[in-house]
Amino acid sequence: MRLHMKLGTYLVTAFATILIFGSPSFASQQLEVPSDRPIVRQALDYLRDSEEQTVEDQIALCEIPAPPFGEAARGEAYRKRFVEIGLANVRIDEEGNVLGEIGEGEPRVVLSAHLDTVFPAATDVTVRREGSELFGPGIGDDCRGLAVVLGVARAMKDANIEPLGTLLFVGTVGEEGPGDLRGVKRLFSETLADSVDYFISVDGTGYGITHAAVGSNRYEVTFSGPGGHSFGAFGMPNPIHALGRAIAKISEFPLVLDPKTTFSVGLVEGGTSVNSIAFEVTMTVDLRSESAAELAKFDALFRSAVHEAREEEIARWSKDAESAAASFSLRPSYSPVRASDLQVDIVNIGVRPAADQPMSMLIIQAALAAAEVLGFEAPAAASSTDSNIPMSLGIPSVTIDGGGAGRGAHSLEERFDTTDSYLGTQWALLLALTLVGAGVP
Repeated sequence: MRLHMKLGTYLVTAFATILIFGSPSFASQQLEVPSDRPIVRQALDYLRDSEEQTVEDQIALCEIPAPPFGEAARGEAYRKRFVEIGLANVRIDEEGNVLGEIGEGEPRVVLSAHLDTVFPAATDVTVRREGSELFGPGIGDDCRGLAVVLGVARAMKDANIEPLGTLLFVGTVGEEGPGDLRGVKRLFSETLADSVDYFISVDGTGYGITHAAVGSNRYEVTFSGPGGHSFGAFGMPNPIHALGRAIAKISEFPLVLDPKTTFSVGLVEGGTSVNSIAFEVTMTVDLRSESAAELAKFDALFRSAVHEAREEEIARWSKDAESAAASFSLRPSYSPVRASDLQVDIVNIGVRPAADQPMSMLIIQAALAAAEVLGFEAPAAASSTDSNIPMSLGIPSVTIDGGGAGRGAHSLEERFDTTDSYLGTQWALLLALTLVGAGVP
């Protein structure tokens, strides 16, 4: 169903709470959703009429592989598009983020999408089109976001919109799992450190808002020992058994629904053969929560579970192995089990900070107001996105969906329905202009 824009000046007033290093500051602020300004209406019309160009960008970028830590080719294509559109100060930073600008001065607003996908380099990323639907790995997450950012830049150039402040257009690297938000971390630690007033990420499909950051701690846990024959060396601590003990303990963690907190063992690797005691086995663990405090509690539970599993496996064979060996002559050269026979190593492979923002935050209210002007409601929820980092630093931030309808994110059959998808690009434009200022009518 086609949705119709409600034209007219829409004022956003919020009693904004900005948390910076734990200290709240309050300011009553008012911004205008500039949907009735002729140049903005021109840009909105442009986005509706040029949605096919936005979709073509979406397809073209999606067909350039961008696996974790392999986003360079897609990044270069994105940089070239920034140059063709006419953005100023186009560059790629040391991490691989692509940046360009319109305007100068303050406020400084970032409009961003991520370049990377979850798929390995050899994945067939060809996009096929069937009617209004596009099929291809990454077509929605986040090729849609990348195309929306380009669409906003083109619309502003077409309408000659000069913002009151600076609108920075960014394609980040490393948003997906193994990337550990490395791109946006670099933005706020170096590339754009201490210079951003608002941050908008466009990620995925639909019409929702991420207003709070789900935090996560990710670990690789390795149990190791001498290993040996499953019969001849029987009686020594078994790394796989110890791992199993740890998994059993993790699976019994308490269920916390509010704030939502989750735990998962995602990958198990190791072993030698069916008739061997493994010398090494590894698992990956993902802990998530909407609350930083709750995440810390589960982090402590996780570490305790791993160390208890090691101690129990050692104790099990310290108690029983000598008698077993004597009875069955399994270890003629038996020596008492030592703690060094079983080691465990816990390596942190990812940290995404949790953060919360009140719904009264100005940027959230602006996103909701822009959606209402365009004729739809935008549900708000917590999630894990590039916005985690600026939110955790106290920088007002949201992640918005890119419009259209998508299914199957992170799967080879990911799909995107382009029906009225221009509304997502219009939403990003209106939100960005509400924050940065639309300039002369």
